[in-house]
Amino acid sequence: MQGKIALEEHFAMEGTVQDSAGFAPAEDWIELKARLLDIHDRRLAEMDAYGIEMMLLSLNAPAVQAIADRNRAIDLSRRANDFLAEQVARRPDRFQGLAALPMQDPDAAARELDRCVSDLGFRGALVNGFSELAGTDHAIYYDRKEFWPFWSEVERLGVPFYLHPRNPLAKDAAIYEGHRWLLGPTWAFGQETAVHALRLMGSGLFDAYPRLQIILGHMGEGLPYSMWRVDNHNKWMRTQNAYPARRKIADYFRENFYITTSGNFRTQALIDAMLEIGADRILFSADWPFENIDHAADWFDAATISEGDRLKIGRDNARALFGLGDASIQSAAEQKMSSISMEETREHLVRNRRA
Repeated sequence: MQGKIALEEHFAMEGTVQDSAGFAPAEDWIELKARLLDIHDRRLAEMDAYGIEMMLLSLNAPAVQAIADRNRAIDLSRRANDFLAEQVARRPDRFQGLAALPMQDPDAAARELDRCVSDLGFRGALVNGFSELAGTDHAIYYDRKEFWPFWSEVERLGVPFYLHPRNPLAKDAAIYEGHRWLLGPTWAFGQETAVHALRLMGSGLFDAYPRLQIILGHMGEGLPYSMWRVDNHNKWMRTQNAYPARRKIADYFRENFYITTSGNFRTQALIDAMLEIGADRILFSADWPFENIDHAADWFDAATISEGDRLKIGRDNARALFGLGDASIQSAAEQKMSSISMEETREHLVRNRRA
């Protein structure tokens, strides 16, 4: 499929790249670091080779969210967003931006989001899970009431908020002791983010701000397959699910959430998600540079779904959600009419990898 849009695609700056060192064995770190720091060379070649018209870029994890000092978090957010704006300005036909936000200070986060959307032209925000804050010994989750004015600003701006994973704090990760292989993408990322998302749904946030749209990666962090049980287990217990929200959790999931295919390239999982949340709320993504673009694209292009659903998930849903039909964004498909062919690009990449 040509013209795909991918939106969980990460970059790093020299000041943040080391945050990702723990996600690769030592022998693979040189490769991962090079992928993170590159935007306009290999990344673009991979996009050309595998039919990706546009990437929405976001800062690597946990970066801002792991900075306990409020002022330093604010400063890094601003620097990262300014850097990303400069990169997008070089190729707005191929890249758009998602803001990094200092959630340690909800008011500052709201102001930075407004700056990024109104002044820099960003299409939304991606935040790397809970935040840490000096003077507290616990993770800061965004269902808390002090964040509701921030969510009001997100709704006013009309942009999506991508809730990206991070590992739990060490003090909250006793269950993983002796089993470090379960941390990160294998399991802990999904569980941590799913609980955070459920807290948002149960808090009443979407009753107050019904137009909010939250994105979850990795085929929904396991939530599509748990919705019925969340709402229906032990139905004879009358006090079950006594949360502040007014409706069933599945209602909010289907109306206020989108999910992406990032890092979960399995057709059975995709079809299950389509049955639960609908093809209109699923978005193609790769999770570059932590996953391979060819793995994501080759799987998605051949997945046994209808061509109509492939177009929705691969491109059309993202265009609608992020407002990517603007005349200001040149069509990469048009630009590629005068560029080298896809087959030549693939051959070039293969030769480089062998070298």
